[in-house]
Amino acid sequence: MPDPADQHREHAQGKTARCAVLTISDTRIAETDSGGKTIMELLRGAGHTVSDYTLVKDDALQIDAQLKSWLGQPDQPPASNNPIPDVIITTGGTGISSRDTSVEVVQRLLHKELEGFGELFRMLSYEQVGPAAMLSRAVAGLSNETLLFALPGSPKAVKLAMEKLIIPELPHMVWERAR
Repeated sequence: MPDPADQHREHAQGKTARCAVLTISDTRIAETDSGGKTIMELLRGAGHTVSDYTLVKDDALQIDAQLKSWLGQPDQPPASNNPIPDVIITTGGTGISSRDTSVEVVQRLLHKELEGFGELFRMLSYEQVGPAAMLSRAVAGLSNETLLFALPGSPKAVKLAMEKLIIPELPHMVWERAR
């Protein structure tokens, strides 16, 4: 009997996503945003489209406003001219300092959390950085039909999450979220 996950991946093969990337940082600018650049390069390299990219300060109100503008409201179009993205990936603001609020903002917007994403990310991260992995509060889920990921700001962590978790499963997730 065929494995259902394999069947789903087969159905999803070739699916691409329209993506938005949000860097959350008090110190980075577009020219020094290696995490955001890594996300965009890996998405494009896998055949996905990056329709929006921006940076905001590590401030809950700014993060919330930007994410909501991309997600739009049921009765109005999103703030930009682009349609609502299939995927939004944030980087930064996931630590435990008093300024780190990305996870709280993202979790408020999720309708379905993918608990396994954070668990797997921390497991893989532990292999690279040891017990410091417990400080990572990476989270993902669905906000209506948009996949929403909150990744740490470390370029090494971004690359790990993108290469080992997001890119390999993105076509499958895009297919599943709309079923």
